[in-house]
Amino acid sequence: MLPFTLEQFLDIFAAYNKAIWPAQILAYVLGAIAVAALFRKGRASDRVISTVLGLMWLSTGVLYHGVFFSSVNKAAFAFGALFVVEGVALLYTGVVRDGLRFAIIYGFRAVIGAGFILYASLIYPLIGVATGHFWPALPMFGVAPCPVTIFTFGLLLMTTGRFSYWLLVIPFIWSVLGGSAAILLDVRQDWLLLFSGFISVSIIVAGDRQARAVGDEAGLTP
Repeated sequence: MLPFTLEQFLDIFAAYNKAIWPAQILAYVLGAIAVAALFRKGRASDRVISTVLGLMWLSTGVLYHGVFFSSVNKAAFAFGALFVVEGVALLYTGVVRDGLRFAIIYGFRAVIGAGFILYASLIYPLIGVATGHFWPALPMFGVAPCPVTIFTFGLLLMTTGRFSYWLLVIPFIWSVLGGSAAILLDVRQDWLLLFSGFISVSIIVAGDRQARAVGDEAGLTP
């Protein structure tokens, strides 16, 4: 049993969206910049994508969870802390250490990644509207935790090199916790969130193992 009702949940989003407006527009601009950076090879583009993801996680953790959602659910302080940790981890790994490589790659992994990006940015809010969740009581791309998580999985599926699986832990945890709203509150746009973690982690880990196996056969790995 959740400590809040669907009405309270949507009221929080209404207050949040009004308070941070027009940050939602900025989030779409940053999201578009991150996607555009996928088409440009280079470390600068990789850092841009990592910066966008890091900022989305940090701001959502502090503002949505810490300031607004905590008024109806005290566990939001813990959720917010996790989001801040993920944001810092993305910035440290992708910007400071330059440890994330992104690119448009063709294949099953890229198709799933592109699907998640499209879902988080466009389909997610459209499903919300279709099911009766209108502005301002509508979780929005880039500033709400669930679409941020799906968008993150989409971009991490666009990585071209191995990275620490620790970056997947918190998004996976939130995909399960946040996705539970799909069942408990009938927030239908979160159904994909519930499965996005399992799908993304499975694809990334399997891809890394396959690449390592190929490298072993070619004598390229120790």
